[in-house]
Amino acid sequence: MKKIILMMAAIAVLFAASNVAQAAKPKGLLKNPGVWGAFSLKEGKGKACYMAGQPKDSKPAGVKRGPIWLLVTHRPYKKIKGEVGVYVGYPLKAGSTVKINVDGKTFKLYTVDDTAWVEKPKAEKKLVAAMRAGRKMVVRGISKRGTNTTDTYSLKGFTRAHKAINRVCKVK
Repeated sequence: MKKIILMMAAIAVLFAASNVAQAAKPKGLLKNPGVWGAFSLKEGKGKACYMAGQPKDSKPAGVKRGPIWLLVTHRPYKKIKGEVGVYVGYPLKAGSTVKINVDGKTFKLYTVDDTAWVEKPKAEKKLVAAMRAGRKMVVRGISKRGTNTTDTYSLKGFTRAHKAINRVCKVK
């Protein structure tokens, strides 16, 4: 029984690795992406489009973290548009929220492991609109160990990247 479980786990890892390899070759949509890149890829039964940016500043300095990203994703074949995901690079405190401030407008996201998500589609739409109109975005979170982090993003180029993913995935 133990051997079967180990073999099934190995197959699951290989399957996941092959899916990651396919997803790791997205098509870039912008010639000079700048701070925000825009990408598309074939995924399952359809096309996915996403844009990604990283903070220009992260505090406190010297804290061990994995990659930090904010993504906006469209999956029209799944009726998903404008999904915002924040990858903070560390396990978040259970039950905590991540706060995003865009030029004075604050949004709260729920957390799962090392990621934060917007709970309601209407709030997600407002957040994306604020990012399109904004200049600076600050993301604050609390690690499982209690460390408060602050990531500051420039929103320069956000609208250009958002328009690119909207066009390619035919999202209005």
